[in-house]
Amino acid sequence: MMIFRRGLATATNATTMASLKKAGKVVCIGRNYADHIAELNNTRPKQPFFFLKPSSSILPPGEGPVVRPKGVDLHYEVELALILGKRIKDFDGNDDKAALDAIDSYALSIDMTARNVQNEAKKKGLPWDICKGFDTFLPVSNVINKSAIPDPHNIELYLTVNDKVQQQDSTELMLFRIPKILGDISKVMTLNPGDIILTGTPKGVGPVVPGDVMKAGIRIGGKELEEAKIEVQVEESTGAYQYGET
Repeated sequence: MMIFRRGLATATNATTMASLKKAGKVVCIGRNYADHIAELNNTRPKQPFFFLKPSSSILPPGEGPVVRPKGVDLHYEVELALILGKRIKDFDGNDDKAALDAIDSYALSIDMTARNVQNEAKKKGLPWDICKGFDTFLPVSNVINKSAIPDPHNIELYLTVNDKVQQQDSTELMLFRIPKILGDISKVMTLNPGDIILTGTPKGVGPVVPGDVMKAGIRIGGKELEEAKIEVQVEESTGAYQYGET
């Protein structure tokens, strides 16, 4: 398929959960909500800041618990996910219509983070791959038809732990909107159909432990979007990994 500079190629077929699990890459926008930046004592970025999660971390609905690796301080981060339907490179980040046209569909996601691993990496200037990349570290909702979210910059994201609300904010609070996000990422790496973009998390992130149940969703005009619902339990890992200082 041809790549158009500052443009878009033809659309793919509608996304399915099977194709979602085969995403070429998952690109995550960090520090995109001011209050979240403040709660983690981070520096506000001057431009979109992003990192990658492996597609092997995707946990579809009903496919098991989120597994907490041994020794990990496990945190949740609810985020709107964009599923691309077009191939883009050097995209014009000021073109709102083209940005929305590039999206095939949406999903809700929970970007699970090994916070103690991340804090060590930040302190020592190490990559974040481990803290974001464990299996089951990206629970997702069912695929959401694009028509169900007319304006992705005006929806409410929420997450509860054991039915207590922990995160609840509007995507209106994004520091960098979707066109800017797509523009900046696509100037670094080509975005392909099926790639997933996580758009950042609002304030309220925090820990979960084995036995906790996370629920998350999207409200539009106060109305719950059924296909966006996530419900998943946390369990302790029985695997070989054990966190130790790098």
